[in-house]
Amino acid sequence: MQDKIKITSKKVLQEKRLRKIFLIIIILLLFLLLLFYMIVGIVYNRGNFSITLDKNLYFDRGLIMYDDPEYKVYRPELYAEAPNTFDNISQYWLPEDITENYGGSHNGKNYLAYTFYVENIGEEVRDYWSEVFIEDVLKNVDDAIRIRVYRNDEYITYAKPKPNGEAENNTVAFISDTVVGHTHVENFAPGSIDKYTLVIWIEGSDDECTDNILGGEFKVRMRFNSEYAEES
Repeated sequence: MQDKIKITSKKVLQEKRLRKIFLIIIILLLFLLLLFYMIVGIVYNRGNFSITLDKNLYFDRGLIMYDDPEYKVYRPELYAEAPNTFDNISQYWLPEDITENYGGSHNGKNYLAYTFYVENIGEEVRDYWSEVFIEDVLKNVDDAIRIRVYRNDEYITYAKPKPNGEAENNTVAFISDTVVGHTHVENFAPGSIDKYTLVIWIEGSDDECTDNILGGEFKVRMRFNSEYAEES
């Protein structure tokens, strides 16, 4: 009888130990899950769009970028605020005067719009490269994304090509799955200012704009370099 009690007690202790280990594992998993969502939140709350300036363009070539013409200082990176909602729209719903903004974020319903400037404050004629690429994407939402780059009111609209490889209507196809496009600006004289407006939206007329991309997210970056360096 005494041996039976000892065996039963040992079994109870083992069960308690297993429950404790199981509880610790659950707590660790919940902590890791919470940490993951915190990291994702921090990354995506920095904005869907950012712009970086190669330090060589400033220190060696005298180029700066800014989003406030009254505050022209060297800034290596600019961030665009994300709109409150990002449902699909038509390109024809975009305002005709979308570039007539002083600077910074001027989002509309379901589209991101951001205006900034690149200026040559140096004493020599220079050139520079600009590149746009997708840093991250969830649920293939980039299949229906449109990225329009205005430079001094002239624009190019970029889109991921159709499944058959052809460009979407009235767009220039992405160079690759990550590289959207690039431009080489030559003979940028001292005192010259290039005004940029970036507009990003989900095109409702795109065949890939389906329920499959619901809940998707994406991050886009524009980079200004002293030479072309395609994102690998």
